[in-house]
Amino acid sequence: MRRYGPAVLLLLTGAAILRISLFSELYLRYVQAGLRPYLVVSGFLLVLLAVAAAVGGRPEREPHAEQGRHAEHDEHTGRDQQRDHSEHDEHGDDSHAHDQHGGHHSPRVAWLLTLPALALLLFPPPALGSYSAEREAAQRAAQGIGHFPALPAGNPVELTLAEFGSRAIYDSGRSLSGRTVRLTGFVTRDADGTWYVTRLLVACCAGDATTSKVEIRNADTDAPPADTWVTVTGTWHPKGRLGTDGAWPPVLNATGVRRVAQPANPYEKR
Repeated sequence: MRRYGPAVLLLLTGAAILRISLFSELYLRYVQAGLRPYLVVSGFLLVLLAVAAAVGGRPEREPHAEQGRHAEHDEHTGRDQQRDHSEHDEHGDDSHAHDQHGGHHSPRVAWLLTLPALALLLFPPPALGSYSAEREAAQRAAQGIGHFPALPAGNPVELTLAEFGSRAIYDSGRSLSGRTVRLTGFVTRDADGTWYVTRLLVACCAGDATTSKVEIRNADTDAPPADTWVTVTGTWHPKGRLGTDGAWPPVLNATGVRRVAQPANPYEKR
């Protein structure tokens, strides 16, 4: 059974990748949608490698004729040679036993490597949430203050948190003034009770995620629990001087807060 260990690991890993990329949309928790084909191909390759490793690991039987030659050779071995072998074996027994004893433990420990692969297959990790957002410092790209294009007609306007934040902090044309907007994200909270609607932005995968958040004020209801997904409707509340830290995070005066399910793709594209 030990010879099939690498094949089992490859099979579990390949099956886990196919589960999240081919048979569901769980992969969106970790990477951008455009990377799905590469994940599917990688999963199939790992499964094929597992099959090849399993077939290649099958033991080969020694031919009967070869066994006969070995037996005949043993029968004609002289007594002096047998004595020499016996003496040599007495000295080598301890080291051989030690090697054999150590060999029993290594494969058993190696099977523990199946646990992470099995966990990935059965319990895919969740998307990043408020903990990741709170750990990130307020680092924002050095965008210059400028005039943004006008927003589409009609209220409310559906905006990403990244676009709302950019317009609130850098738009000299004040395109958000007098407009009702709708934002969707998960809830993060400060120790003083201030709460935000937050979204993580990714360029490639969850490993390069950055945070975009909007402070919510004047909501009719209490702040929902952290990591709750909500859609907030309201109007922009200007604060600070454009392009400075005083303007961040942007503020939304809420006129409505509604709980929603987490979207299939919880990230915004940077």
